[in-house]
Amino acid sequence: MISYESFLTIPTWRFVDESMTTRTRSALESFAADDTLCHLVGQQISVPTVRTWVHNQTVVLGIQDHRLPHVTEAVSTLENAGYNAIVRNSGGLAVVLDEGVLNISIVLSELDSSIDIPAGYEVMLAFVRMLFPEAGDRIEAYEIVGSYCPGSYDLSIDGRKFAGISQRRLRQGIAVQVYLCVEGSGAERAELIRDFYETGLQGEETKFTYPVIKPEVMASLSELLDMPLTVNDVVIRIQLMLRELADHVEIGGLKPEEMELYTFYLNRVFERNQKMLARG
Repeated sequence: MISYESFLTIPTWRFVDESMTTRTRSALESFAADDTLCHLVGQQISVPTVRTWVHNQTVVLGIQDHRLPHVTEAVSTLENAGYNAIVRNSGGLAVVLDEGVLNISIVLSELDSSIDIPAGYEVMLAFVRMLFPEAGDRIEAYEIVGSYCPGSYDLSIDGRKFAGISQRRLRQGIAVQVYLCVEGSGAERAELIRDFYETGLQGEETKFTYPVIKPEVMASLSELLDMPLTVNDVVIRIQLMLRELADHVEIGGLKPEEMELYTFYLNRVFERNQKMLARG
């Protein structure tokens, strides 16, 4: 049986903590940062990297969300609630980002040996379980029906979802991304997305089946663990855990010589987003 923890126990980790600096920026910038790290780590220009990031009041929509019959009205409901809506050029459906949601990207290289998609998900599951030993094996991975952006690697405790995992692959690099609802009310975030879909559909039949959101199946980790857990607490846990997993941890953002590559991916992300919005 494969030990997915072995993917995490390596000589050197790089830790890029952007949990404070990205808050007021567009989430598209985080997608560009992960693409940049995919390229750098994939080509072994950089060591494997963990990146943390947070964005204020943003709903990231999938391509199918943008095809809702009344999408303009639906986006207006988000904006009226104080959220900025963007569309990502990948699979998945709407997710909520705010100051209580911590995003973690684990970026690995498969230049020397391939890492299949299930393995990528299992590595993140192992990482999250190690991060929260007080929950441990109570953290399960299976689809939570009634959650937003449902998938086979929804992470839950006692049947209530607190996280979802996705992957991005580029230039032999893999960014496995998880959004962790750490603070606040998971049900309130779900209500926002329920209203988005109800407004976007208005009872119309569509070829694509959109999720019927049940807010009670979603919760934050602080609710599930019944403890005052904050995003900053989790960032500190990650840093301490990486020090246990590796002999050395490099800390710091993108280096000056990496910024040209970041600018390239940032322009590409924004151009693709504009094209997608234009196609509507």
